[in-house]
Amino acid sequence: MNTLPPKYDPSQVENKWYDYWLEHNMFSSKPDAREPYTIVIPPPNVTGVLHMGHVLNNTIQDILIRRARMDGKNALWVPGTDHAAIATETKVIAKLAAEGIKKTDLTREQFLEHAWDWTKTHGGMILQQLRRLGASCDWERTAFTLDENRSKAVVKVFNDLYEKGLIYRGLRMVNWDPVNRTAISDDEVIFHQEQSHLYYLRYYLADSCQGEVAEAEGQVVHRDAKGRLYALVATTRPETIMGDTAMCINPKDPKNTWLKGKKVIVPLVGREIPVIEDRYVDIEFGTGCLKVTPAHDKNDYMLGRTHNLETIDIFNEDATVSPAAGMYVGMDRFDVRKQIAKDLADAGLLERTEDYTNNVGFSERTHTPIEPRLSLQWFVRMKHFADISMAPVMDDIIHFIPEKYKNTYRVWLENIQDWCISRQLWWGHRIPAWFYGNPADDNTDKAHFVVANDEHEALEKARIASGDESLTAADLRRDEGALDTWFSSWLWPIVLFDGINNPGNEEINYYYPTATLVTGPDIIFFWVARMIMAGYEYVGNYPFKNVYFTGIVRDSLGR
Repeated sequence: MNTLPPKYDPSQVENKWYDYWLEHNMFSSKPDAREPYTIVIPPPNVTGVLHMGHVLNNTIQDILIRRARMDGKNALWVPGTDHAAIATETKVIAKLAAEGIKKTDLTREQFLEHAWDWTKTHGGMILQQLRRLGASCDWERTAFTLDENRSKAVVKVFNDLYEKGLIYRGLRMVNWDPVNRTAISDDEVIFHQEQSHLYYLRYYLADSCQGEVAEAEGQVVHRDAKGRLYALVATTRPETIMGDTAMCINPKDPKNTWLKGKKVIVPLVGREIPVIEDRYVDIEFGTGCLKVTPAHDKNDYMLGRTHNLETIDIFNEDATVSPAAGMYVGMDRFDVRKQIAKDLADAGLLERTEDYTNNVGFSERTHTPIEPRLSLQWFVRMKHFADISMAPVMDDIIHFIPEKYKNTYRVWLENIQDWCISRQLWWGHRIPAWFYGNPADDNTDKAHFVVANDEHEALEKARIASGDESLTAADLRRDEGALDTWFSSWLWPIVLFDGINNPGNEEINYYYPTATLVTGPDIIFFWVARMIMAGYEYVGNYPFKNVYFTGIVRDSLGR
């Protein structure tokens, strides 16, 4: 009679040996004479539980770190979690809403108590899951991007870059998430194709411009049944016409030369606006006439600056219509789109609509369409960082595996934009800037402020800057915003060894640069490139020798 071996029961084996390994500090590492082999974990967000992508990523890291131990190297795998500013605040707001509490009902301190409770619950869960996977991390080194040491380093770096002129505060067009009411970076916008419409609107010429037009070959002149002249504008966003301050044509467009030097009337609104000329306008799109809304489109904003146009912001922070619009006040932007299309048609100002497919940007976290918004934000000048981080990857000082991602990296750096690092959030590293003087100026480019490591230093700097020795702490107002999560994450391989607060210490000299980073290609811009930048800026060396990009775990539809 054949007997089968007993069925393997992992629960009887895994816990026993993992507990043994921990009891005997078999994952612990201290600097010694051996060759170091270091991996820093891509810190999972504290917003939930591990997913299949984490399992793939951490398994590969564990294989590499265990092999290094068997090779006799001083192997160190450093664990930690990321505070995930927008993601965590979104989760906490949703939890509070389920309890009938609005964020606006709470003070900043009260909200942060809820956020810390969430973090302790979910962050601890993630670390326990990593243990359950068998991850051979040095758990005594567990770090959190928002803990005291990391926070101190973030503030120090902000101050350093500001003093170097690499951080500035400016009025710029940003991607605005109307659900979380915060700016987000270009990299946090996900584009989806949507079936939309082109609305062809009649912009009648002003009374002073009505009359005979010398028609020439190639021109397309529009007249209504009464003979009144109008320009025809195609737009996907009729709800923004209340912010129109010009109409633009291409000076090389023969069909619209009759509009040069004219003025037109914004439909329904009744405002008279000039027709300007700029080669930016695509002659082939729509009718070749572009409505210019400087406060609500990045390209329109640039046109507005070039042609010195008025800027009218018609939306509130939640993308409802503001009183500045003069109509549809308080309505949601998409409700306005439906209503204004009807009102334009009723007034004989909507000539026709066409089906149209366009790319719409969505917030990665809240999955809501972003709204281009003119806003005062904090930025990092990225040209300097692109210059110091290009060659190390292109010259294989840092090895990308697979190598194809070198080209992805190069293209991004060659087209890099300044990094918007401020977020209108409460959860995260608060921006270390303090305002003084007239509070009414705080949200304008006339604001008086100082950047400092703490309130005491801020007061001293404000007294010197203002020439007023009588200033007290009560006269200072700290910036309400928080920093982009990635502004702490880009320092991760450095701050795990206290390389910012205590540069040149024994551990940073021994463990840095690390051996291998294992991560997904989806955060090559968010994180990988920026860690390389920070490494050269603050340690003078690359943060890791190899970057192994895993595949992305997807479902049957490729999602």
